[in-house]
Amino acid sequence: MNSQSLKTLRILLILTVVLLAGMATAYYMSPRSLEQRVEMGEQLGGDFQLNYGDQRFNLADQRGKVVLMYIGYASCPDVCPTGLGMMATALHQLTPEQRAQVQPLFVSVDPERDTPDRLKEYANYFYPQLIGATGSREQIDSLVRQYGAFYRIVKLEDSAMGYAVDHSSRIYMINQQGKLSGTVLHNGFPDELADALRALL
Repeated sequence: MNSQSLKTLRILLILTVVLLAGMATAYYMSPRSLEQRVEMGEQLGGDFQLNYGDQRFNLADQRGKVVLMYIGYASCPDVCPTGLGMMATALHQLTPEQRAQVQPLFVSVDPERDTPDRLKEYANYFYPQLIGATGSREQIDSLVRQYGAFYRIVKLEDSAMGYAVDHSSRIYMINQQGKLSGTVLHNGFPDELADALRALL
């Protein structure tokens, strides 16, 4: 085997390794694999801290309440409004006493654009008690990994927005003990989400 063939073989081997690594990463980060990851025994969820306005949201402080969390960004054109609208509709189906035991949370993965004022206005549009929170890139990435979510920045060359964000679109239900109890897709049925919340209260 001559040196040119060896060089070609080496390049093919490197490309194969890179491709396999990319496929493994895509599978791990894919929202479709969330249930499989839980079935395989992976522990998802856990405490986190974020900021909203001049206050700090700490999941550990929410013990005794069910936390309903959605991860997205305020400039999202469709899936975020659908998910947050579904969440609000489900909450309105609960009694006032039940709603008082649920803390809805919108987590922005776009802290560069989602200022505290913008997040507050955006969250309150959907539901008055919905907290819009974000944090440093490190805090966001840690939360996203903990909960089996994903996002990526997509540059938009010919748009005034500059970039969009691809992201998973699930509503995370965290029980009164701070444990992740399940998720529902953003385009599910509000009745089913309301029933799931009642079961956790």
